[in-house]
Parts: sequence; structure tokens; C-alpha cells
Amino acid sequence: MASDIEIARAATLRPIRDVAAGIGLAEAAIEPHGHHIAKLSAATLADLAARPAGKLILVTAVNPTPAGEGKTTTTIGLADALNRIGRRAVIALREPSLGPVFGRKGGATGGGQAQVLPMEKINLHFTGDFHAITAAHNLLAAMIDNAIHFATAMPSGATINPRTVTWRRVMDMNDRALRQIVAGMGTGNHPLRETGFDITVASEVMAILCLASDLADLQARLARIRVAKDTAGNPVTAGDIGAAGAMAALLVDAMQPNLVQTIHGSAALIHGGPFANIAHGCNSVIATSAALALGEFAVTEAGFGADLGAEKFAHIKCRQAGLAPAAAVVVATVRALKYHGGMALADLGTSDAAALDRGLAVLARHVENLQSLGLPVAVAINAFASDTEAEQAQVLRHCRGTLGIPAHLCRHWADGPAGAEDLARSVAALADANADPHARFTPLYASGTDVLEALTIVATRIHRAGTVTLSAAAQKQLASLRAEGLTNLPVCLAKTPYSFTADERQRGAVSGHDLPIRELRLAAGAGFIVALAGDIATMPGLPKQPSALGIHLDEQGRIEGLS
Repeated sequence: MASDIEIARAATLRPIRDVAAGIGLAEAAIEPHGHHIAKLSAATLADLAARPAGKLILVTAVNPTPAGEGKTTTTIGLADALNRIGRRAVIALREPSLGPVFGRKGGATGGGQAQVLPMEKINLHFTGDFHAITAAHNLLAAMIDNAIHFATAMPSGATINPRTVTWRRVMDMNDRALRQIVAGMGTGNHPLRETGFDITVASEVMAILCLASDLADLQARLARIRVAKDTAGNPVTAGDIGAAGAMAALLVDAMQPNLVQTIHGSAALIHGGPFANIAHGCNSVIATSAALALGEFAVTEAGFGADLGAEKFAHIKCRQAGLAPAAAVVVATVRALKYHGGMALADLGTSDAAALDRGLAVLARHVENLQSLGLPVAVAINAFASDTEAEQAQVLRHCRGTLGIPAHLCRHWADGPAGAEDLARSVAALADANADPHARFTPLYASGTDVLEALTIVATRIHRAGTVTLSAAAQKQLASLRAEGLTNLPVCLAKTPYSFTADERQRGAVSGHDLPIRELRLAAGAGFIVALAGDIATMPGLPKQPSALGIHLDEQGRIEGLS
């Protein structure tokens, strides 16, 4: 069987100007980055903002497993299939982070006959957006330390208290050794203080870029970032330090969505990339809005399972951008469901109807969660060669009979758009029947809800927790936020994606558990409060056998082992 990279290299790519023309964009509307990648120009984005919008299709999934589910592959295959049946669709996806590319997960460009191309460039560096975000974030860190060094007066007249600095540095790589460090060592470099690194996708700058509506909004949000307190106890922002303008200057080009294509010629806008386990998990509002203006359907995804990505998509992205999905797709595999049903990874190739039945409870919960948001739902079952017909029939029967929703066996990895036609017809029918998505879409908590109440609603209604427990540190942080009148922002729950609990070892449709919150972090510029649950880390580590070990150059200097 050919690898993803071999399939990608065998594809014939169209010039990017032809891809743009296919969605109604003139050559002058794009800024090429080589022959097969372009950015949408600022003038184009302004023009698209005035156009009527198509309908938004959200692709999400069951909790991820080591067996893989193929959410991005399904997003791509669905859009290709919609175009195949004559319904104009444009894809909106996140950019890959180098952390998972070289770590555990691998690349994020889909697979088989459902990929976005050129896959090597997209997975490695792309147009430099993540590097710009990293630079802007670390510029602020450097300016904070510079203001401390020179005892620069803040607006209150007081100086920054070094012990209160909360702004850490970032890099787009998994490196657990940098989670906690000491800065300021050596002669003349004081004050000495503890700090650390997060991965770039967890940066508030990343979240801001993905939520900002334009450059003016970007700069205003950057200025609101909270970084420390002064010696009088007043909050210090990036605007107080004078960093927002220079940060925005670094991000001008990064604010423009990237246009690429699928193997089968569909247009894809790939832009931004916050993880859903530690951030809000959605591609940029600008890219999604552009896709809605350019297509009858914009097909997008939210990170990890529906319990994390789709929940944040609803309560953070959709709320801030005024979006409402017309339909949602839950991606699952027989293998993943058996894993959630308690089977060992090594045994997933064997048939076990009982384990599959237990795993179907996980699928049902994700469907129920999406329906509780007012979304019409379909299920995409990614077919694997190891599946038996009886297992596939068991899943279809449960979805169509017990859950009463459309479900389809999908083979887009092997067969391209033809392998997802049935899914495309069902999704188009669901979206067509949803005449007013904004009227039907019902977030679980109202805008302005107290963060503890919002957190409790998400924990109990989405993750089915019985209680929410705040650590002493989190209780103190909540009290501080309340004293400043800042608890009315939506919650961004950071937790393991592998379980409904905060313990990744707990598989299945667990309920009644406690959700332990150890820390609350204000993201004032992004407009939410991050609640860290359990031992989730905002700087991941590499696994024992990282993907980087299998990546190399062949004799012709071509990249091998990237997937």
C-alpha cells in the first residue's frame, strides 16, 4: 500500500491561480508563495466580508485514540465529495504544528486520496505563520524583561513586579525540559525568576490571531493581553509596555489565510492552529469567513473530540464571530470504538461485538452533545481493511436505529470523493433543511455567564462530570478575577482529549467523576479564561519513539517518513 507521501507526490497539482479561479478569485486577488501556495490579499478579504455567506459544516469526532480516526481526512473527503455532486464547497482547516509532526501524532494534511497539498510544505514551515506568532509572542516576553531591567514606569507610575509576571515564552516544538526554567542568571541579567515555555499553539497570540476579525481588531486584542502586575498591584498589559504595535507588525502577513488545494482539486484555506486540548482548537475566523463567502458550504473542523473542540467551537469561536453551523459530522472508526470499549490496541484487528457495543456509548454521547447545541448530526464511519462487515453493520444499525441519525461508511482515503458521496448527500440535505442555523443553534450557557457556572455546565453536560473541584490556587485566581470583574468571559477547558475525565487512562462513556481544576489563566486579549484540568501540560513532551526518528532525506534530497 502506498504511503501518504507517495500518494501526494503522484498527484498532479494545478497552478494556484487556477485553484483561485475555480472559487471565483482573480489572479490579482492572491499573493503567490511559489506555484502551489498563496495568501489571500488584504483587499480580497475586505471584499469577501461584504458577500453573502454560505452554510457552515462542522466536522468533529469521538475522543481520539492511538488507532486514529481520520477527522481531517474526512473533512477533506467530504468537501471533495460535495464538489463532486455539484455543491460548491471550500475547506477551512488549521495549520499543522511542528510539535506533533515530529512527536506522536504526525502531520495534519489528511491522508491517502483525501489530502491537502503540497503536504511536505504545509507540514514543515508552510508560509511562516507559526514562526511569526512565535516571534511576536517572544518579543513581548523580551520587552517585559527589558521594562523590568530598566525599571520602566507603567501608567500608574509604579514598576513591574517581577514575581507577578505570567507571560511565558513559546516555541513550536515539544520539549518537556522547558516547562519550568529559571531566567535572569548570570552577571547583569537579574532579576532571577522562575518561568517556562509553552508550545506556540497554546500562545494567546495564536488564539488572538484566530479570533481577530481584522488588523485593527488584532492590534487592539494584543494590547489587552495581561502579562503581570505592577508594584502597586495594578494589572500590566502588552499595551502598557508598548509592545502591541510591534507585535502586530510581525503578524501582518500571518493574518492572511493560506490557499492550497486537495489532491482532487478542491480549494482549501489553511490558517492558524490552536490545539483543542490546551487552547480553543479552531482555525481562524478570517479563513472560515472567507470560505463561507467563496462557497455554498464551508467545511471546517474543530480539534480532537466533540467534547473539547466542538464545545469550544460553539462557545468561543461561533459566539465571538457570530457563526452558526448548519450541520455537524461525527467521525468514528470501528477500531476506535472497540478501543473505547476496553480492547487493547494490539487486539483491535479482532472482532468483539461486546467491546464495540460499549464503544458505541461514547459515540452516542458525542452525538447527544452536538444535538444539545441544536445541531443536526450525521456520522461518518471511516472504513478500515480490518473491519468486518458485521462490525460495520453494527455501527450503522446503532446510528440509524437507536440514535435515529444518518450514518455512512466512508472510503475516501482509498477512493477519494466517490468514497464519501453518500455522506456528502446526507450532510447537504441536513444543511438544506436547516433554513435558519442561527435560530436553531443553542449554546449551553449565555454570553456573560460567570466562569465557574460556565465551567460547571461544560463539565457536567458535555463531560458528564458529577462535580468540579478547584485547587487552592485556582480558588485564589477566581477570587482575583471576580474582584476585577472579569469572570464573565467564556471558559476554555484545557484537559486530556483521550477521556471524558481528566485522566487519559479512563476510557469509555464515564460519568459522575470529579473534574479537578488546578489553574485559571486569563486570556484577556483572546476573550476567554483557560481552566487547566488534571495534569495537562501546555508544553508537550516527545514520546519515547517520536515521529522525528523516521524522518530523513533520500538520495535525491526528498523528504521521507513524513505522514
